[in-house]
Amino acid sequence: MKITKLVILFNYQKIVLGLIVSVLLFGLSFWMRSDPLILLLRIVSGLIVLNIIASLVASYILYDNSDLYELNNVKGLINWDKTKNAILVHASFDPLSQRLEQKYPNLNLTVCDIFENRHEQEKGIETSKRIFPPNPKEIKISPNKLLFEDQSQEVILAVTSLHEILDHEQRVLFFKEAKRILKNEGIIIVSEQFRDLTNFIFFNIGAFHFLSQKQWKKAIAGAGLKIVENKKITPFANMLVVRK
Repeated sequence: MKITKLVILFNYQKIVLGLIVSVLLFGLSFWMRSDPLILLLRIVSGLIVLNIIASLVASYILYDNSDLYELNNVKGLINWDKTKNAILVHASFDPLSQRLEQKYPNLNLTVCDIFENRHEQEKGIETSKRIFPPNPKEIKISPNKLLFEDQSQEVILAVTSLHEILDHEQRVLFFKEAKRILKNEGIIIVSEQFRDLTNFIFFNIGAFHFLSQKQWKKAIAGAGLKIVENKKITPFANMLVVRK
């Protein structure tokens, strides 16, 4: 439940506002004399509450009750015991790197935080960092310049982070840099929510926070890389397996 609690913390103002609007609409319905209007106000009030509950349930399924941060889906794709150099890219939220380092002590893992991502401005980020302390070896990166040598990395792992690169051209530049530093037999794993019908149903306008599958394909192809597999992790997130 740790990450779901953080989702509530990051969105508590929206949640409280939604509940207030729901209560006001429901209360207003008692002042209406038109039965259709009464029914409409109560339906809208109920839908607001239902949407809040649905988004929190979906967050729990996505973050705390799935393979998103367990990485079982990469078995057969990555042999961590034989991997020497890997990069983990995050956006001011890192529940994964220290777990990987503890499990695979011989792994040379470089943890990269995307510079000036939107999460840096969120009020709950300090609480987030207390629950999941930043990796002491973490470095800041700009999407258009990865400070690594050519063909030096075997794995580039990005879990719910690259959507924070807001500009399409910057995303293309990131993937071009990823291609440059990736070994020929290397792999890029991108796990993301898509801007699709399922996420619209459960997260409403929050789905605009993410990119469509078409946008991901365009950015990756624009860098001369290819998606070799597109795997569902949960109903709300996909794992893209990218290679040269």
